[in-house]
Amino acid sequence: MLRIKILLLLALMVCGAAFAPASETNSLVWPAGRDRVSADIHSEALWPLLEDIAHQTGWHIFVEPGISQNASVKFHDLPAGEALRKLLGSLNYALVPETNGPQQLYVFATVMRNATRRVAATAKTVPMRHVANELLVKLKPGANIDAIARVLGAKVVGRDDKLGIYRLQFPDAAATDAALGSLKTNPDVAAVDYNYIYDPPVTPQPIANAPAGPVALTLDPNSTSDPCNPVVGLIDTGIQSLGSQLDPFVLKPISVGDAASISGSTQAQSIGNPVALFAPQQVSASAAPTHGTAMAETILRAVSQQGSSSSVRILPVDVYGASETTTSWNVALGVQAAVDGGATVLNMSLGGTTDSAILDNIIQQALAKGVVVFAAAGNQPVSTPTYPAAIPGVNAVTALGAPGQLAAYANFGSFVEMALPGSSVVYLGNQAYVVQGTSPATAYATGVAAGTKGINCLPWAQIQSAMAAKFPVPQQ
Repeated sequence: MLRIKILLLLALMVCGAAFAPASETNSLVWPAGRDRVSADIHSEALWPLLEDIAHQTGWHIFVEPGISQNASVKFHDLPAGEALRKLLGSLNYALVPETNGPQQLYVFATVMRNATRRVAATAKTVPMRHVANELLVKLKPGANIDAIARVLGAKVVGRDDKLGIYRLQFPDAAATDAALGSLKTNPDVAAVDYNYIYDPPVTPQPIANAPAGPVALTLDPNSTSDPCNPVVGLIDTGIQSLGSQLDPFVLKPISVGDAASISGSTQAQSIGNPVALFAPQQVSASAAPTHGTAMAETILRAVSQQGSSSSVRILPVDVYGASETTTSWNVALGVQAAVDGGATVLNMSLGGTTDSAILDNIIQQALAKGVVVFAAAGNQPVSTPTYPAAIPGVNAVTALGAPGQLAAYANFGSFVEMALPGSSVVYLGNQAYVVQGTSPATAYATGVAAGTKGINCLPWAQIQSAMAAKFPVPQQ
């Protein structure tokens, strides 16, 4: 009998965004439930700006008729009050808390009572940012990237000849755009697109009186010998030690990010090195868990709900390195590195609004080899696709805010296949943290699937089908 268990009581915790929506020319990131805001806005009119704020915060916003103003600001992780002052400039505002309802924001030039026009909450779906002077290219067999690069005046700054994928760098954005058009008509080119930028995932937040204790799980001594035992490729940030009880589940990390280094992280292996056991280092008492650390522990928490021991192992693949962001090039290399390292299931708690032909191709190759992929559906309550979750064959996971209820922030598009709790409690040392959004929902799904595989070695297709039935997406 298929054994799939998970603690849905975690879904009752306050839920919010686990990764920031994909960036754009005008970007506002205001995660639900957090008093922190980031923005990169260039001459945006007042009304669409307030619509975006209403959408992301759930506030009821009222504006004095006839006022107008354009916002041009850039800041990162400011408290809400400071963020509003920068966004609204010379306009007055009042944020009024409501006991039994959403907060109300009044924006006015004269007096508060004149703010009478209600702003509708409107979600935005925008293209992802990309590296301005780079393209990713997949060539057909026998084609010569160096010759192509010379003709285009480009440098080959990244290459995988085995996969036939390359990263080209150009003098400027104009040359990049011109080369894109040329390469799309080149008969030697199988695919070409920009090198898209994935924004950083949010850091887990400390909490007191956590509703769940540390994960209790021991490694099955047969975990390294049975071919049915799953290896989870965790495509994420670097990870820290999970503690003496959980570190045995973690294999030595692989890094494809630039100059990977995080506080409390391990020394990562280079791509292609034999997979070795995780060797944890001391973590600073002041360090917060990385997103990768939180996802690893969430995967193991889901596994622990199915038994006190397991054969599941986690292969961390750091695609962010020392940077706050990553790119579709690094993610593609990370997927391939995980597969080459023996991963049989991938957890991709990241996403954006634009499909990358290069990443799509790498994931399709992994799926063809029987690797199972779980990816986050996105933290905007819209039905438009998020990638790589919307790639055919990938299990797209959205988040529950409570049992049977879709989280207010969660994507609900037709590509979404299952919904799991959108909150997870994780520990670093003796401090509890909470991570929220479709990221932990995806990690829960991966843990359920991997744990089930380790118990009874059922075919992946049967496990995925059972999970889709057990964790349906609530109707909108």
